[in-house]
Amino acid sequence: MGQQDSGFSAGTVLLSFFIGGIIGAGVAMLTTPKTGEETRRLIKDFAEDARDRAEEYVGHVKDKASTYVDKGKELIDKEKNIISKAVEAGKEANEREKLG
Repeated sequence: MGQQDSGFSAGTVLLSFFIGGIIGAGVAMLTTPKTGEETRRLIKDFAEDARDRAEEYVGHVKDKASTYVDKGKELIDKEKNIISKAVEAGKEANEREKLG
């Protein structure tokens, strides 16, 4: 079954695994017997790591989005050029028809 058939994009699946990993690691951290100081340190380290990973993921998403926007702009410019040429050719044909 292809990506379109399942209804889930690769980004959605990746994000789901990422969030699941964060939740699983958080639960494991909190259920392991540790002192309060150790637990606070682990939570702080975990939060910093999660923030760094989220920033990295957002950076990748922004890069991909930027690439797609650039490709879209190129396509629009190309199509605009084709349409402009077709309109100009139509005008010229109309003028020739009027004169001829």
